[in-house]
Amino acid sequence: MILVKTEAGQQVLKDRSVPLSPRQRTAFILFDGKRSVDEVLAGTGIAREEIDQLVTLGLLGPAAGSSSSKAAVPAKAPEAPAASPAPVAPMPKPKPAEAAAPSSGRSRQQRYKDAYPIATQLTGALGLKGFRLNLQVEGTTSYEDLAALAPKIRAAVGPEKAAALDKALND
Repeated sequence: MILVKTEAGQQVLKDRSVPLSPRQRTAFILFDGKRSVDEVLAGTGIAREEIDQLVTLGLLGPAAGSSSSKAAVPAKAPEAPAASPAPVAPMPKPKPAEAAAPSSGRSRQQRYKDAYPIATQLTGALGLKGFRLNLQVEGTTSYEDLAALAPKIRAAVGPEKAAALDKALND
């Protein structure tokens, strides 16, 4: 996957409003839309988790036309508008039959792939207050794990902010 600096990332590069370690800054500069994540990892010695953090902070995003792979950094969720989205009904607990066969055409794996970056962004934005919850989200490996954490995330961020996560998990 090829990542590029977002508008927020360009601003941070100029004003240094987000403190980055020297390795993070070097890697951040190298994300120019030409180098893949693997090339930057090999060239800088930075850990993948540090790149994930830059994506979660909204400083990096996927390049237009970039294809993702299993080894790629999870794509950042689209930027939310300043106004909060329309509230969505709370996500019901999945029944065993629902967990086995999702109602829409998307597989549980695809739902997980869509919801994971949203969950990490929401919990990462909580700062120290949400640190343990963020670690729990990062420890998930399946749709079921993430769906089980969704009520905790919703309680921490509020139903308005959690609407995007509910949509990714349920639609």
